[in-house]
Amino acid sequence: MNLTAPKNMAIFLALLIALLTGLLTIMFVWVDTNSFFELWVVYVLSVFIIFYVVLFYALNNFIIHRIRPIYKIIHQTSIPDRRIREQLENKDIIAVVKEEVEVWAKSKAQEISQLKQMEKYRKEFLGNVSHELKTPVFNIQGYVSTLLEGGVNDPEINVRYLERTEKSINRLISIINDLESISMLESGELKLKYENFNIVELVRDVFELHEVKASRRGIKLNLETDDDNPILVSADKGKIFEAMSNLVGNSIKYGKEKGETKISFLDMDNRLVVEVADNGIGIDAQDLPRVFERFYRTDKSRSRDMGGTGLGLSIVKHIIEAHRQTINCRSTPGNGTAFSFTLRKSETVSPKSILT
Repeated sequence: MNLTAPKNMAIFLALLIALLTGLLTIMFVWVDTNSFFELWVVYVLSVFIIFYVVLFYALNNFIIHRIRPIYKIIHQTSIPDRRIREQLENKDIIAVVKEEVEVWAKSKAQEISQLKQMEKYRKEFLGNVSHELKTPVFNIQGYVSTLLEGGVNDPEINVRYLERTEKSINRLISIINDLESISMLESGELKLKYENFNIVELVRDVFELHEVKASRRGIKLNLETDDDNPILVSADKGKIFEAMSNLVGNSIKYGKEKGETKISFLDMDNRLVVEVADNGIGIDAQDLPRVFERFYRTDKSRSRDMGGTGLGLSIVKHIIEAHRQTINCRSTPGNGTAFSFTLRKSETVSPKSILT
Protein backbone atom coordinates (compact mmCIF):
# COMPACT_ATOMS: atom_id res chain seq x y z
CA MET A 1 0.00 0.00 0.00
CA ASN A 2 1.30 3.44 -0.94
CA LEU A 3 1.42 5.24 2.41
CA THR A 4 2.27 8.64 0.87
CA ALA A 5 -1.18 8.98 -0.72
CA PRO A 6 -3.58 11.01 1.48
CA LYS A 7 -6.31 8.38 1.40
CA ASN A 8 -3.99 5.52 2.31
CA MET A 9 -2.28 7.57 4.99
CA ALA A 10 -5.68 8.33 6.58
CA ILE A 11 -6.72 4.64 6.44
CA PHE A 12 -3.46 3.48 8.02
CA LEU A 13 -3.49 6.07 10.84
CA ALA A 14 -7.23 5.62 11.57
CA LEU A 15 -6.82 1.85 11.66
CA LEU A 16 -3.81 2.15 13.97
CA ILE A 17 -5.66 4.52 16.34
CA ALA A 18 -8.79 2.32 16.32
CA LEU A 19 -6.77 -0.82 17.16
CA LEU A 20 -4.81 0.96 19.90
CA THR A 21 -7.94 2.40 21.50
CA GLY A 22 -9.62 -1.00 21.15
CA LEU A 23 -6.65 -2.67 22.85
CA LEU A 24 -6.72 -0.13 25.69
CA THR A 25 -10.45 -0.69 26.09
CA ILE A 26 -9.92 -4.43 26.47
CA MET A 27 -7.14 -3.85 28.98
CA PHE A 28 -8.90 -1.32 31.21
CA VAL A 29 -12.61 -1.52 30.52
CA TRP A 30 -13.16 -5.25 30.14
CA VAL A 31 -16.61 -6.43 31.24
CA ASP A 32 -17.39 -10.11 31.15
CA THR A 33 -20.73 -9.94 29.37
CA ASN A 34 -22.09 -11.54 26.20
CA SER A 35 -22.65 -8.20 24.46
CA PHE A 36 -19.23 -6.67 25.26
CA PHE A 37 -17.55 -8.07 22.14
CA GLU A 38 -20.26 -6.69 19.85
CA LEU A 39 -20.05 -3.30 21.55
CA TRP A 40 -16.24 -3.39 21.29
CA VAL A 41 -16.38 -4.06 17.52
CA VAL A 42 -18.87 -1.21 17.03
CA TYR A 43 -16.65 1.06 19.12
CA VAL A 44 -13.51 0.19 17.14
CA LEU A 45 -15.29 0.68 13.81
CA SER A 46 -16.70 4.01 15.00
CA VAL A 47 -13.27 5.20 16.09
CA PHE A 48 -11.82 4.07 12.75
CA ILE A 49 -14.49 5.88 10.69
CA ILE A 50 -14.34 9.08 12.72
CA PHE A 51 -10.56 9.29 12.65
CA TYR A 52 -10.44 8.30 8.96
CA VAL A 53 -12.77 11.15 8.00
CA VAL A 54 -10.98 13.67 10.20
CA LEU A 55 -7.49 12.58 9.15
CA PHE A 56 -8.31 12.32 5.44
CA TYR A 57 -9.86 15.80 5.47
CA ALA A 58 -6.96 17.27 7.45
CA LEU A 59 -4.21 15.57 5.43
CA ASN A 60 -5.86 16.33 2.10
CA ASN A 61 -6.26 20.01 2.89
CA PHE A 62 -2.79 20.24 4.40
CA ILE A 63 -1.22 18.63 1.33
CA ILE A 64 -3.30 20.72 -1.09
CA HIS A 65 -2.33 23.85 0.83
CA ARG A 66 1.36 22.93 0.53
CA ILE A 67 1.26 21.59 -3.03
CA ARG A 68 -0.92 24.31 -4.60
CA PRO A 69 1.87 26.96 -4.76
CA ILE A 70 4.19 24.44 -6.41
CA TYR A 71 1.59 23.56 -9.06
CA LYS A 72 0.87 27.24 -9.68
CA ILE A 73 4.58 27.91 -10.23
CA ILE A 74 5.05 24.85 -12.44
CA HIS A 75 1.93 25.26 -14.58
CA GLN A 76 1.78 29.07 -14.37
CA THR A 77 -1.96 28.95 -13.92
CA SER A 78 -4.59 28.59 -11.20
CA ILE A 79 -5.36 24.90 -10.83
CA PRO A 80 -8.57 24.03 -8.90
CA ASP A 81 -8.05 22.10 -5.67
CA ARG A 82 -10.34 19.38 -7.01
CA ARG A 83 -8.01 18.74 -9.92
CA ILE A 84 -4.96 18.60 -7.64
CA ARG A 85 -6.77 16.12 -5.41
CA GLU A 86 -7.61 13.95 -8.42
CA GLN A 87 -3.98 14.00 -9.56
CA LEU A 88 -2.63 13.04 -6.12
CA GLU A 89 -5.27 10.58 -4.98
CA ASN A 90 -3.85 7.07 -4.45
CA LYS A 91 -0.46 8.23 -5.72
CA ASP A 92 2.95 8.71 -4.21
CA ILE A 93 2.77 12.44 -3.46
CA ILE A 94 6.50 12.89 -3.07
CA ALA A 95 7.22 11.01 -6.32
CA VAL A 96 4.54 12.90 -8.25
CA VAL A 97 5.67 16.32 -7.07
CA LYS A 98 9.32 15.41 -7.59
CA GLU A 99 8.59 14.30 -11.16
CA GLU A 100 6.59 17.47 -11.88
CA VAL A 101 9.36 19.67 -10.48
CA GLU A 102 12.06 17.81 -12.45
CA VAL A 103 10.11 18.18 -15.70
CA TRP A 104 9.49 21.87 -14.94
CA ALA A 105 13.15 22.47 -14.05
CA LYS A 106 14.29 20.74 -17.24
CA SER A 107 11.95 22.82 -19.40
CA LYS A 108 13.11 26.02 -17.68
CA ALA A 109 16.75 25.06 -18.21
CA GLN A 110 16.04 24.54 -21.93
CA GLU A 111 14.16 27.83 -22.06
CA ILE A 112 17.06 29.67 -20.39
CA SER A 113 19.50 28.04 -22.82
CA GLN A 114 17.36 29.12 -25.77
CA LEU A 115 17.08 32.66 -24.40
CA LYS A 116 20.86 32.84 -24.01
CA GLN A 117 21.30 31.60 -27.57
CA MET A 118 18.74 34.12 -28.84
CA GLU A 119 20.51 36.87 -26.91
CA LYS A 120 23.77 35.85 -28.54
CA TYR A 121 22.15 35.92 -31.99
CA ARG A 122 20.56 39.29 -31.20
CA LYS A 123 23.92 40.80 -30.32
CA GLU A 124 25.45 39.34 -33.47
CA PHE A 125 22.54 40.67 -35.52
CA LEU A 126 22.91 44.19 -34.11
CA GLY A 127 26.64 44.06 -34.77
CA ASN A 128 26.06 42.87 -38.33
CA VAL A 129 23.41 45.54 -38.99
CA SER A 130 25.76 48.19 -37.64
CA HIS A 131 28.61 46.96 -39.86
CA GLU A 132 26.45 46.62 -42.99
CA LEU A 133 25.06 50.14 -42.60
CA LYS A 134 28.30 51.72 -41.43
CA THR A 135 30.32 50.72 -44.50
CA PRO A 136 28.21 52.52 -47.15
CA VAL A 137 27.53 55.49 -44.83
CA PHE A 138 31.25 56.03 -44.22
CA ASN A 139 31.92 55.63 -47.96
CA ILE A 140 29.31 58.28 -48.75
CA GLN A 141 30.74 60.55 -46.07
CA GLY A 142 34.24 60.22 -47.54
CA TYR A 143 33.14 60.86 -51.12
CA VAL A 144 31.02 63.88 -50.17
CA SER A 145 33.81 65.35 -48.01
CA THR A 146 36.26 65.03 -50.89
CA LEU A 147 33.85 66.74 -53.26
CA LEU A 148 33.13 69.56 -50.79
CA GLU A 149 36.82 70.15 -50.26
CA GLY A 150 37.23 71.01 -53.93
CA GLY A 151 36.91 67.70 -55.68
CA VAL A 152 33.63 68.77 -57.22
CA ASN A 153 35.59 71.16 -59.45
CA ASP A 154 38.00 68.45 -60.58
CA PRO A 155 36.55 66.80 -63.71
CA GLU A 156 38.77 63.76 -63.17
CA ILE A 157 37.18 62.76 -59.85
CA ASN A 158 33.80 64.48 -59.47
CA VAL A 159 31.83 62.12 -61.73
CA ARG A 160 33.68 59.06 -60.44
CA TYR A 161 33.02 59.97 -56.80
CA LEU A 162 29.37 60.78 -57.49
CA GLU A 163 28.96 57.37 -59.13
CA ARG A 164 30.55 55.70 -56.10
CA THR A 165 28.27 57.69 -53.81
CA GLU A 166 25.27 56.54 -55.81
CA LYS A 167 26.46 52.94 -55.53
CA SER A 168 26.74 53.21 -51.73
CA ILE A 169 23.30 54.85 -51.52
CA ASN A 170 21.82 52.04 -53.62
CA ARG A 171 23.37 49.52 -51.23
CA LEU A 172 21.76 51.31 -48.28
CA ILE A 173 18.42 51.28 -50.06
CA SER A 174 18.78 47.55 -50.78
CA ILE A 175 19.49 46.77 -47.12
CA ILE A 176 16.55 48.88 -45.94
CA ASN A 177 14.18 47.37 -48.52
CA ASP A 178 15.25 43.83 -47.61
CA LEU A 179 14.80 44.49 -43.88
CA GLU A 180 11.38 45.98 -44.57
CA SER A 181 10.41 42.93 -46.65
CA ILE A 182 11.45 40.55 -43.85
CA SER A 183 9.58 42.62 -41.26
CA MET A 184 6.40 42.60 -43.36
CA LEU A 185 6.68 38.85 -43.98
CA GLU A 186 7.22 38.14 -40.28
CA SER A 187 4.32 40.33 -39.15
CA GLY A 188 1.96 39.02 -41.83
CA GLU A 189 1.39 42.51 -43.23
CA LEU A 190 2.47 41.37 -46.68
CA LYS A 191 -0.46 39.50 -48.21
CA LEU A 192 0.33 36.79 -50.74
CA LYS A 193 -1.47 36.82 -54.09
CA TYR A 194 -2.02 33.17 -54.95
CA GLU A 195 -2.33 32.14 -58.57
CA ASN A 196 -1.75 29.05 -60.69
CA PHE A 197 1.35 29.29 -62.85
CA ASN A 198 3.93 27.15 -64.61
CA ILE A 199 7.03 26.90 -62.42
CA VAL A 200 9.08 25.81 -65.46
CA GLU A 201 8.48 29.13 -67.22
CA LEU A 202 9.31 31.00 -64.01
CA VAL A 203 12.65 29.18 -63.73
CA ARG A 204 13.47 30.03 -67.34
CA ASP A 205 12.76 33.71 -66.57
CA VAL A 206 15.08 33.51 -63.56
CA PHE A 207 17.80 31.90 -65.69
CA GLU A 208 17.41 34.64 -68.28
CA LEU A 209 17.83 37.27 -65.56
CA HIS A 210 21.10 35.68 -64.34
CA GLU A 211 22.40 34.55 -67.72
CA VAL A 212 25.03 37.28 -68.08
CA LYS A 213 26.33 36.83 -64.54
CA ALA A 214 26.55 33.05 -65.01
CA SER A 215 28.34 33.34 -68.36
CA ARG A 216 31.00 35.58 -66.82
CA ARG A 217 31.96 32.74 -64.48
CA GLY A 218 31.39 30.03 -67.07
CA ILE A 219 28.58 28.47 -65.02
CA LYS A 220 26.02 26.39 -66.88
CA LEU A 221 22.36 26.89 -65.90
CA ASN A 222 20.55 23.57 -66.19
CA LEU A 223 16.84 22.87 -65.79
CA GLU A 224 16.01 19.19 -65.45
CA THR A 225 12.52 18.82 -66.90
CA ASP A 226 10.62 17.98 -70.04
CA ASP A 227 9.90 21.09 -72.11
CA ASP A 228 6.57 19.66 -73.28
CA ASN A 229 5.07 19.23 -69.81
CA PRO A 230 4.16 22.28 -67.70
CA ILE A 231 4.38 22.00 -63.92
CA LEU A 232 1.60 24.02 -62.35
CA VAL A 233 1.81 25.28 -58.77
CA SER A 234 -0.36 27.54 -56.64
CA ALA A 235 1.61 30.37 -55.01
CA ASP A 236 2.46 34.07 -55.17
CA LYS A 237 4.33 34.16 -58.48
CA GLY A 238 6.20 37.40 -57.74
CA LYS A 239 7.45 36.19 -54.35
CA ILE A 240 8.47 32.76 -55.66
CA PHE A 241 10.35 34.50 -58.47
CA GLU A 242 12.17 36.57 -55.84
CA ALA A 243 13.01 33.44 -53.82
CA MET A 244 14.22 31.52 -56.90
CA SER A 245 16.25 34.51 -58.07
CA ASN A 246 17.98 34.73 -54.68
CA LEU A 247 18.81 31.02 -54.66
CA VAL A 248 20.09 30.98 -58.24
CA GLY A 249 22.07 34.18 -57.65
CA ASN A 250 23.69 32.61 -54.56
CA SER A 251 24.56 29.44 -56.45
CA ILE A 252 26.26 31.49 -59.18
CA LYS A 253 28.05 33.68 -56.64
CA TYR A 254 29.47 30.77 -54.64
CA GLY A 255 29.55 28.20 -57.43
CA LYS A 256 32.64 26.72 -58.97
CA GLU A 257 34.11 28.46 -62.00
CA LYS A 258 32.87 26.66 -65.12
CA GLY A 259 30.57 24.70 -62.85
CA GLU A 260 26.82 24.10 -62.91
CA THR A 261 23.65 25.40 -61.27
CA LYS A 262 20.91 22.81 -61.56
CA ILE A 263 17.19 23.06 -60.79
CA SER A 264 15.11 19.90 -60.50
CA PHE A 265 11.60 18.95 -59.37
CA LEU A 266 10.25 16.05 -57.34
CA ASP A 267 6.59 15.06 -57.15
CA MET A 268 5.28 14.44 -53.61
CA ASP A 269 1.50 13.90 -53.82
CA ASN A 270 -0.05 17.38 -53.49
CA ARG A 271 3.33 19.04 -53.03
CA LEU A 272 6.20 19.79 -55.41
CA VAL A 273 9.79 19.80 -54.19
CA VAL A 274 11.99 22.35 -55.97
CA GLU A 275 15.75 21.92 -55.61
CA VAL A 276 18.45 24.45 -56.54
CA ALA A 277 21.87 22.77 -56.46
CA ASP A 278 25.42 23.77 -57.38
CA ASN A 279 28.87 22.19 -57.26
CA GLY A 280 30.53 25.13 -55.55
CA ILE A 281 32.50 25.70 -52.35
CA GLY A 282 29.82 24.26 -50.07
CA ILE A 283 29.00 25.16 -46.46
CA ASP A 284 30.58 23.77 -43.30
CA ALA A 285 28.34 21.64 -41.06
CA GLN A 286 28.67 24.15 -38.20
CA ASP A 287 27.30 26.94 -40.40
CA LEU A 288 24.36 25.03 -41.88
CA PRO A 289 21.89 25.67 -39.00
CA ARG A 290 22.44 29.43 -39.37
CA VAL A 291 22.44 29.97 -43.14
CA PHE A 292 18.94 31.51 -43.03
CA GLU A 293 19.80 34.06 -40.34
CA ARG A 294 19.85 37.74 -41.26
CA PHE A 295 23.30 39.02 -42.21
CA TYR A 296 24.88 35.67 -41.32
CA ARG A 297 27.77 34.95 -43.69
CA THR A 298 29.84 31.80 -43.66
CA ASP A 299 32.79 33.71 -45.13
CA LYS A 300 32.26 37.34 -44.14
CA SER A 301 35.13 38.96 -46.01
CA ARG A 302 34.54 37.07 -49.25
CA SER A 303 30.75 37.49 -49.05
CA ARG A 304 30.94 41.26 -48.68
CA ASP A 305 33.42 41.52 -51.55
CA MET A 306 30.90 39.69 -53.74
CA GLY A 307 28.14 42.14 -52.86
CA GLY A 308 24.65 41.49 -51.60
CA THR A 309 23.01 42.55 -48.36
CA GLY A 310 23.36 39.26 -46.48
CA LEU A 311 19.56 39.06 -46.22
CA GLY A 312 18.76 37.01 -49.33
CA LEU A 313 18.45 33.58 -47.73
CA SER A 314 16.50 35.00 -44.80
CA ILE A 315 14.02 36.52 -47.25
CA VAL A 316 13.77 33.22 -49.13
CA LYS A 317 12.98 31.37 -45.88
CA HIS A 318 10.31 33.89 -44.90
CA ILE A 319 8.71 33.76 -48.35
CA ILE A 320 8.50 29.95 -48.32
CA GLU A 321 7.20 29.86 -44.74
CA ALA A 322 4.63 32.55 -45.60
CA HIS A 323 3.29 30.01 -48.11
CA ARG A 324 3.14 27.51 -45.18
CA GLN A 325 5.79 25.39 -46.84
CA THR A 326 9.25 24.24 -45.76
CA ILE A 327 12.80 24.88 -46.93
CA ASN A 328 16.05 23.16 -46.00
CA CYS A 329 19.67 23.12 -47.00
CA ARG A 330 22.22 20.35 -47.35
CA SER A 331 25.84 20.84 -48.25
CA THR A 332 29.25 19.21 -48.39
CA PRO A 333 32.30 21.49 -48.28
CA GLY A 334 34.03 21.38 -51.65
CA ASN A 335 31.17 19.50 -53.34
CA GLY A 336 28.42 22.10 -53.48
CA THR A 337 25.16 23.07 -51.84
CA ALA A 338 21.50 22.22 -52.48
CA PHE A 339 18.50 24.23 -51.30
CA SER A 340 15.14 22.49 -51.56
CA PHE A 341 11.68 23.80 -50.75
CA THR A 342 8.10 22.68 -51.23
CA LEU A 343 5.22 24.32 -53.06
CA ARG A 344 1.57 23.37 -53.27
CA LYS A 345 0.63 21.97 -56.65
CA SER A 346 -2.24 23.50 -58.54
CA GLU A 347 -5.51 21.59 -58.17
CA THR A 348 -5.81 21.59 -61.96
CA VAL A 349 -2.44 19.91 -62.45
CA SER A 350 -2.32 16.50 -64.06
CA PRO A 351 -0.14 13.83 -62.39
CA LYS A 352 1.51 13.23 -65.77
CA SER A 353 2.78 16.79 -65.88
CA ILE A 354 5.20 16.23 -63.00
CA LEU A 355 8.55 14.71 -63.83
CA THR A 356 10.97 13.48 -61.21
